[in-house]
Amino acid sequence: MGQGTGLQVVDDFIELNFPNLSRLEYQITSPQTPEYNCIAWAACDNTRWWWPANDYFWPEGVERNETLEAFIQAYKTFGFESCQTQLLETGFEKVAIYVDSHGGPTHAARQLRSGKWTSKLGPYKDIEHNSLESLNGKEYGSVGCILKRPIK
Repeated sequence: MGQGTGLQVVDDFIELNFPNLSRLEYQITSPQTPEYNCIAWAACDNTRWWWPANDYFWPEGVERNETLEAFIQAYKTFGFESCQTQLLETGFEKVAIYVDSHGGPTHAARQLRSGKWTSKLGPYKDIEHNSLESLNGKEYGSVGCILKRPIK
């Protein structure tokens, strides 16, 4: 068990599916829940599942397409704009959108004020991880773009 959190420190699912994520690079920060996904979590929404399919929440006015451009537009409705770097910038929060080898969105992560990143692993657990690259691989592909918005 994690010190003071009551959450498991090592997780077989995470270790198996994210081989670039070393045990020293992540911390589990929530129990498993199907209430929301990574796309919602990156936008600070832990109340619903976001995806462009008709049965899920998707921002009004944004095309329901599984394209990087549609996902960028979805985040823009919440004040995000494109940026060039994943480095921590005072006064801003950032989102990274991962894409597969065909450019289709697969995952999103949000930067924390510490400079680390937080991810919801599908219907699984939330984790805090040190780098975006640690989630690169077969599951999520690699980062396709970075967005930022001023912290309110």
